[in-house]
Amino acid sequence: MAKGRIIFVTGTDTGVGKSYATGVLARAYLALGKTVITQKPVQTGTREPEDILIHRRMMGLPPDPPELLSLTCPYIFKYPAAPETAASLEGQKIDSGHLLACLRELSQTYEVVLVEGAGGLYVPLTEDLTVLDFISLLMCPVLVVSAARLGTINHTVLTIKALKARGLYVAGLIYNLHFATDEFLAERSLEDIKRLAEIDQVLKLPNITDEIPSIEALLSFVENTPGLRP
Repeated sequence: MAKGRIIFVTGTDTGVGKSYATGVLARAYLALGKTVITQKPVQTGTREPEDILIHRRMMGLPPDPPELLSLTCPYIFKYPAAPETAASLEGQKIDSGHLLACLRELSQTYEVVLVEGAGGLYVPLTEDLTVLDFISLLMCPVLVVSAARLGTINHTVLTIKALKARGLYVAGLIYNLHFATDEFLAERSLEDIKRLAEIDQVLKLPNITDEIPSIEALLSFVENTPGLRP
């Protein structure tokens, strides 16, 4: 499908830090001298491309001009719900072919395209297509974002195993420490996730409201993770 590398960023749930993770990864590729863009196929709960704006802020870039935004955020719906529901309330349907066409155009221009999903894997994009189905169409490397809080072992392991069951390559885990209230529990949960999900490549995001990960840590993760390496 594409000339540029497409990488999908999914999460165990909504609100786990996918937008910040996508933004800091894009920042790393910029530091490596790569042309990089991020995409949010469907934004809900707002009339603004909120997640794309987070990405650009983390990348140190201005908001996308309208012609680019039509590709980086093809659908925006006001109601805070799954994309299929939010679209139907506005009398619209999401066209998966249009999403793929937008990605195809971006990948012709940029060396790296980071795609941020909506919620978790089984969120419906259309009546017949979940986020997981959409990733399966792309057959690209996937990064999983999970939150260091109670319940993360189950949610993260199930997410990774669902991706692997589809034959998808899980490049790594981004473990968001923003929610951690117990350092011991956060570390112990991560060790269990790595063992049960059989995953080794992990990037720990610090408290992202206070700091951005060091560029050295970001570059090390990207350069040492198969599927992400430029």
